[in-house]
Amino acid sequence: MSGVVHATDLSDGEKRLLFWASFLALTAAGFGFAFRVAMGTTYGTALNLTSQQVGEVFGASLWPIAITMIGFSLVVDRTGYKLPMYGAFLLQAISGIGTFYADTYRELYAFALCAGLGHGIVEAVINPICAAVYPKEKTKWLTILHAAWPAGLVFGTLVIIGANSMVPDLRWQFHALWIVVPAALYALLYIPCKFPVDERVQAGVPYMEMLRQVGFLTAFLASFLMVYEIGNQIDQLTSWEKPNSWFNVSLGIGGAIGAGFGLVTRSVGRPLFFLMCLLMIPVATAELGTDGWIKNLMTPVLKEWEVNPAMALVFSAGIMLVLRVFAGGVLKLFSPPGLLCVSGIFSAIGLYWLSSAAGTAVFIAFVLYALGQTYYWPCMLGFTSERYPQGGALTLNTVSAIGLLSAGIIGTPILGVAFDQSIHATVEAEASALAKAASVPGGFLWMSHEKIDPTIANEFVAALPEAERATVEGIYSEEGKAQVQAGRDVLLYAARFPTILFLVFGLIALWFRSRGGYKPIELQAPPRP
Repeated sequence: MSGVVHATDLSDGEKRLLFWASFLALTAAGFGFAFRVAMGTTYGTALNLTSQQVGEVFGASLWPIAITMIGFSLVVDRTGYKLPMYGAFLLQAISGIGTFYADTYRELYAFALCAGLGHGIVEAVINPICAAVYPKEKTKWLTILHAAWPAGLVFGTLVIIGANSMVPDLRWQFHALWIVVPAALYALLYIPCKFPVDERVQAGVPYMEMLRQVGFLTAFLASFLMVYEIGNQIDQLTSWEKPNSWFNVSLGIGGAIGAGFGLVTRSVGRPLFFLMCLLMIPVATAELGTDGWIKNLMTPVLKEWEVNPAMALVFSAGIMLVLRVFAGGVLKLFSPPGLLCVSGIFSAIGLYWLSSAAGTAVFIAFVLYALGQTYYWPCMLGFTSERYPQGGALTLNTVSAIGLLSAGIIGTPILGVAFDQSIHATVEAEASALAKAASVPGGFLWMSHEKIDPTIANEFVAALPEAERATVEGIYSEEGKAQVQAGRDVLLYAARFPTILFLVFGLIALWFRSRGGYKPIELQAPPRP
């Protein structure tokens, strides 16, 4: 085809420009995430939002990513990479500027949705571009590329904290505009860039073969998660009420879509690829789910140090940023599954230690947690790209999309459930009258639990005699015993997810070793006319 650019056509300078423009695109997404973590409580209070609504706005910036990632993976070889990236720029700019003017829950939700859709396009494009430009060192360069995410978290959070320090009365809306800065920069840098075709296209692998790599198994998982989350969102945003059995209904719809996909492609899919997609659920919970809660979880721990709780995210993301940038040396010692196994050990120990640490030990444990989560996401992408290159953009982006979907559907909510359960247990043990008055049923996926309703609890506490009220408030309040204990308990609960990763990736690494060792699969491009 005339006008088709291969990675080998690019000079080193053109490759660097393309890579760093892509780096800034993911950095912009990190700025948006940092804004919602650092300012969620602030805009929730300013607009009288419930904690659930704040969580829904946060989730709106995550779950749509999967839709655009998978959707664009199916068409990006035909549309080219440049045009979608300018669509991503517009969505990210709209999200920042729109949030600046937002003054209702629905407006905040809509512009968070724009951020999520833009983020999905960014990931759908930059991951296959990176793999195509650096086919011999995919995991290394994908890891460096994904240093952009913690870079966005670090600099986004520091800019917010710094601006608030310099201008104490600065409105929260102003911070939503920071995302526009890196977004505008990457839009300018992309203007002279040449975008190569995906390595699958370059090697002449048919489109149907790309679909066969996914097959029934992964199509079923991805469809189930998307249907389930879209139904949840429609239920919350419209008058439609999802059935009580929505989890089972979604499984059925996902199974039907997966079966149709399997019949068309005549493929069950690659079993190990399906396992990697399943493992993205604990990966997303261990990384994004914990990061989404880390400010709340670390507040009681950092209070005695008089450290802004938002700095917890800066500490972990800063470590991740440095280690990802210098990933080349680490990857000389470990294969991707081996490094994922080691990462599970570090983050499990770190979270377990954080659940009971005090004093200086808090920061040592936190460093271990940050070390552990550093290589999860890029190593999963590197493994997928190196072992399933025939899947092109689709396999690479599907594994990431499932992780992002599960972060919003499972990762963040399951830690919230553990938080509620811990608070309920403490209140039930030490203020039984309050627990009896304010306990309400809660639900998550197919499970049920008991939790304390904050509105009922506050009304109950306010009606108590003054002497008794002080005692109960010492147990149930923003700084009460139940809240502090819940922060510790959830860190301990979260440690089970990296423990799962350590065990499973350890077995995968041993499996590769028994077969002669881990080796990337390289596609050979046909001779060019």
